[in-house]
Amino acid sequence: MSPRLDYYTASPGAMRAMIGLEALTSRLSIEPALLHLIKIRASQLNGCAFCTDMHSVEARRQGETERRLYAVAVWRDSGFFTARERAALAWTEAVTLLAQSQVPDDVYAQARACFSEEELVDLTLAISTINSWNRLAVSFRQSPGG
Repeated sequence: MSPRLDYYTASPGAMRAMIGLEALTSRLSIEPALLHLIKIRASQLNGCAFCTDMHSVEARRQGETERRLYAVAVWRDSGFFTARERAALAWTEAVTLLAQSQVPDDVYAQARACFSEEELVDLTLAISTINSWNRLAVSFRQSPGG
């Protein structure tokens, strides 16, 4: 699959804004290890090989175990994740699959049990941001490097 275009050079102003948003999400209330998990899960759902690869590599570099990374796709059937991580992964799926899920009340209740109001807004912003990155990478056929 060949890249369609380089979105960084095609629209530098838009990409500066995206980079700024990404930088903001890393400074919010959600711990970096959890941010990696939600970025990986959203990217898996969106079929974004580039982002799934990049965030898996980054998570591993920051100490995440391979075993947990392998289990992100099947987190519901795995005992490797805390209640907070499970709530974040459920919220990630519901927000990413918004058209199908409409973000059910039970998923919201699970998230609110584990996250403050500020954290839930910050988590949602991080999910929205990775979904935007996924849409760029998939639409313009960015693929993982060697």
